[in-house]
Amino acid sequence: MSFQAYLDNVESKTGKSAEALKAIAIDKGLADASGLAPGVKPGAIIDWLKNDFGLGHGHAMSIVAFIKGKRS
Repeated sequence: MSFQAYLDNVESKTGKSAEALKAIAIDKGLADASGLAPGVKPGAIIDWLKNDFGLGHGHAMSIVAFIKGKRS
C-alpha cells in the first residue's frame, strides 16, 4: 500500500484529512509546524489517534510520518 493510500484510508475512516489531523495535533501540543513538538514521542500521537479516532497502528504511523514531513 502506498503512503498516499494510507492517508486516503485515514481520511475515509476519520472524516479528517492528514492536514486536519496535524492541525489538531498542533492544537493539542503534540506537534508544531516543523514536526513533533519537543519532547513528544511518536507513541503519544499513535495513542491519541487510536483512542480518539479508532485508527490502527499502521494508519496512525502514517499520520506521524506526515506530521514529520513525509509527503510521498
